[in-house]
Amino acid sequence: MAKKARAKGINKSQAIRDALSENPKAGSKEIVARLAEKGIKVSGTLVYYIKSKARKVKRQQKRLAAASVIRNGSAVEVVLRVKTLAQEVGGMKQLKQLVDLLAE
Repeated sequence: MAKKARAKGINKSQAIRDALSENPKAGSKEIVARLAEKGIKVSGTLVYYIKSKARKVKRQQKRLAAASVIRNGSAVEVVLRVKTLAQEVGGMKQLKQLVDLLAE
């Protein structure tokens, strides 16, 4: 069946992605019905598969974005490092004195 679809120049997965981009909240049955109107026969499982792959890509992008923020140094991370440094030098007063000496 896939060979017939490709012979006609139709990529079913791309047709599903296009239909989902037109209506992202559409269910799989609705996507199958819309594509059937266009003469493209797809199964509901293929629609589920394509939708799950799209969600996986979104999750990966979110994780990468969060990881890049941590690598660049978030405010919380910087505060925690300063707190650790203050403990190493004997407290916040000592750290402030050291910073003041460095600023001169």
